[in-house]
Amino acid sequence: MRDLVAETQLDVRQLVAPLFVREGIDQAQPVASLPGVMQHTRASLREEVRQLADLGVRAVILFGVPEVKDDLGSGAFDPQGIVQVALRELSADVGDRMVLMADLCVDEYTSHGHCGVLDGPAGHPHTSVDNDATLEIYGRIAVAQADAGAQVVAPSGMMDGQVGAIRAALDSAGHSSTAILAYSAKYASGLYGPFRDAVDCAIVGGGDRKSYQQDWRNAREALVEVHADISQGADMVMVKPALSYLDIIAAVKAAVDVPVAAYHVSGEYAMIKAAAANGWIDHDAVAGEQLTAIRRAGADVILTYLARWYAQAAAGKAR
Repeated sequence: MRDLVAETQLDVRQLVAPLFVREGIDQAQPVASLPGVMQHTRASLREEVRQLADLGVRAVILFGVPEVKDDLGSGAFDPQGIVQVALRELSADVGDRMVLMADLCVDEYTSHGHCGVLDGPAGHPHTSVDNDATLEIYGRIAVAQADAGAQVVAPSGMMDGQVGAIRAALDSAGHSSTAILAYSAKYASGLYGPFRDAVDCAIVGGGDRKSYQQDWRNAREALVEVHADISQGADMVMVKPALSYLDIIAAVKAAVDVPVAAYHVSGEYAMIKAAAANGWIDHDAVAGEQLTAIRRAGADVILTYLARWYAQAAAGKAR
């Protein structure tokens, strides 16, 4: 009876699996702070995505970990960069049954760890991210990813004007059908630590990203950012993180007509795993409750490291 009248339904087809692919390794490497999550080789990534597709997951988003980093993050737009190579392989494997998304940023690729081009030496107290110079780089990344087979590019750097610059670059290169999932309300959260372990993107000199990510004390600002991204051509908008920002998800859902995504981030996932490992919570009950809460708040799409677990549970194959 409870299932019959439940107001909120969660389906595996609403989930996106974030995946990491690392250059220069010959076997998949576990991420210690993200139990069950791997830095994949190209081969293990292909196998993982095939398995996810067979389980009913309909979308993945790729994050790259290059062997060599530089000041510009040039590996992010190199046609032979790790994500572009992986996209071409996945497009051939599952492009007809899986939505291939690519994170569009440079923090994984820069030697300094910031999400954009710096206007001075890394680590200097007066150095900051050059917003406009970064937009040109983002346009190049978008085209490289679309050329390689990305159906959705997902700019996560929170640069002002990034969606408009990316839309113009894609259209000029003949990729008018490539969609943009904008990280529109991305907060300067303390919940990203395990992700940064996974992509090795600590900021040189111990700085932070507060000059371009949102203040977690603010709510109205999120709607300003969301509306700006939609006006520039975003096809979908995202709130990140999810659980501490259910009010933001609900407000965005009420304010816009485009699909709303939410990112159940690495710290949110890691807390479930750590508490369950200590016997403090029931993993499956809490994981299902959290994902359903994000849906109940209004998210149409959820990016989550729990995608494989949920797909297996839904298929009666959880391990």
